[in-house]
Amino acid sequence: MQQLVNTALSGLTLGMVYAAFALALVMIWRSTRVVNFAQAPMAMVTTFVALAVIDAGHSYWLGFGLALLSGLVLGAVVERVVIRPVEGKPEINAVILTLGLFIVLHALASVVFGNRYRSFPAPFGVRGVEVGDTTLGITGFGIFSIVAVLVVMALLVLLFRVTDLGLRMRAAAYHQEVARLLGVRVGRMLTLGWALASVVGSLAGLLIAGGSLVHPGFMDSIVVFGFVAAVLGGLDSPVGAVVGGLLLGLSLSFVSGYVGSQLVALTALAILMLVLTLRPGGLFSQPAQRRV
Repeated sequence: MQQLVNTALSGLTLGMVYAAFALALVMIWRSTRVVNFAQAPMAMVTTFVALAVIDAGHSYWLGFGLALLSGLVLGAVVERVVIRPVEGKPEINAVILTLGLFIVLHALASVVFGNRYRSFPAPFGVRGVEVGDTTLGITGFGIFSIVAVLVVMALLVLLFRVTDLGLRMRAAAYHQEVARLLGVRVGRMLTLGWALASVVGSLAGLLIAGGSLVHPGFMDSIVVFGFVAAVLGGLDSPVGAVVGGLLLGLSLSFVSGYVGSQLVALTALAILMLVLTLRPGGLFSQPAQRRV
């Protein structure tokens, strides 16, 4: 029973990590209709910014804040410099550019930060929470990660469902010409979408790095699992991203704990194929309405 509980708690923490990255993918999709495969190395770069600040003797929270700020700036710069020239072209052009950016950022990070593994601190304990004589398979930092992801999810839901800004961002993503006719500054909305998505991605990088080792490729596997989580829940749904991350994290945790860690990647692929076959839009997708 204890092993079952700890496996479930481990899956919960892991799922929230996947959910954090999936939220970044959902954010960029809802605001620009582009899947940004460079989200992981962008988050990696901002995580190293935080590490540089911490290594300089400053507090973790200062590094945390500067990492989010650098993510905001990086996202805006990428949209303006890399993505803006192909705006209005086939969407595959932007996707290919993000794949190229993935490679470029990896190479630059290796040159600037080096390829060695470095320890990244955590603001809270990384030991299991003790309840009586029992040590649970969840840490203080894991609890912080869960709360942070839930807060981000709530903020994204409010942004897109309640605020006028969220409405303008979605209008700019879906119907640019109509949005321009209605007075929406489409270019600014697209830049803001990339910037905010990069902030969420930076948060994901910080949550993944906390209490572990980082190097230029430490986010690579998260691209796969975060994308699966986003597709599982639905690329258009922040709530779906979190639910998808939780389902994926729990599934992979039980497979790793009871079957074998070598089957984790295969399980993720099987889940992705199953979702794309039975519900291509994701579990939280809305059926398209057709008017005649």
